[in-house]
Amino acid sequence: MLKPDEITLVVHGPEVFDQGDVSRLLRILSPHRTLVAGVMARTAAEESGLPVEFSGEPPSALIRNHEGMVVLVNRGKTFQSGQIFGEIVSRKVGPRRGLFHLECSSEILYLWNNPDAHQGRELAIRTGFRPVALQSTGYTGGPLHREIRGCLPGEAVCINGLVIGRAIAETVVIEKAAEQIRVVSGLIPKPHGLEKLHNAGPVSDLSTLWCKSGNIRSSPPLARRGSLSAGRVVVIDHCGHDVYHALDTPLCGILAIGDDTTSVCGHIAAHRGIPVFGIVDGDADHLLKPRFAPGSVVVRVDPGTDDTVGQELAEQIAGKPVVWESWVRETLHHIAGRGFIINKIN
Repeated sequence: MLKPDEITLVVHGPEVFDQGDVSRLLRILSPHRTLVAGVMARTAAEESGLPVEFSGEPPSALIRNHEGMVVLVNRGKTFQSGQIFGEIVSRKVGPRRGLFHLECSSEILYLWNNPDAHQGRELAIRTGFRPVALQSTGYTGGPLHREIRGCLPGEAVCINGLVIGRAIAETVVIEKAAEQIRVVSGLIPKPHGLEKLHNAGPVSDLSTLWCKSGNIRSSPPLARRGSLSAGRVVVIDHCGHDVYHALDTPLCGILAIGDDTTSVCGHIAAHRGIPVFGIVDGDADHLLKPRFAPGSVVVRVDPGTDDTVGQELAEQIAGKPVVWESWVRETLHHIAGRGFIINKIN
């Protein structure tokens, strides 16, 4: 019989929380630890109130760093993408260590690279998932070449949180050329997104990039009013996932630059009650449905771009403490004639 102190769950993605998968598995498995991997998974996990631990590490690193029986829990957007994700993680973990992978989208227990057979049988019985044994032989690239598999034509493709284009095939191929990323096939590029990615710094190894296609999260976040009306405002420029690095210290608000960045920041900060002042110019890729905490304002720049106005405001605030409501009023007055409010949450 499996003992609770033998099991560590590594949970990936928000859908396993939003669909109740983690809650169910905690009841039937009583794991010793439950570790959350992934950016939006942290938001969904915090909203769930379940007894879990957060980590900034990817799933493969968490699995490699923990002894005993480690079980990966995921809910892919499709049957195929769930299997592809498990294959990628198991390959990164290494062929010498087997991996238990509970794929909730298909209720399949993938037994990657020959994990303990007895433990696999017990896990399948306890969860009711159908066991399938596979080897992680797929190759998705290396330092100079990378394949992003499991895409649906028409959906956004992200690298390190930045949208680089729209998929036109199930597999997007990129390569490294002169310290930059070049699209080989499967994608209609978004030049501004690629420019932002290049400006973030040279890429030495494509295999280390965080690549994702499709919506970040399908469920809307909870929103509440915060208690901190004055203090520090953090600036997040065209990479909403960076906001998590700033949430460990008290914030009275976020200045978000970019359409999707504003949506992601609003989503992540909503349940914490942190308002967002968003600067957008109308080129959103709609990675998720936006929702904002009370006190938030979104301004669309016209004429011009969100980059120019956003950087101007970022230089003015420069980490100085503010009273949020006063700063919002002053900022709206400062940019009057260069934009208009498209969303305001009282």
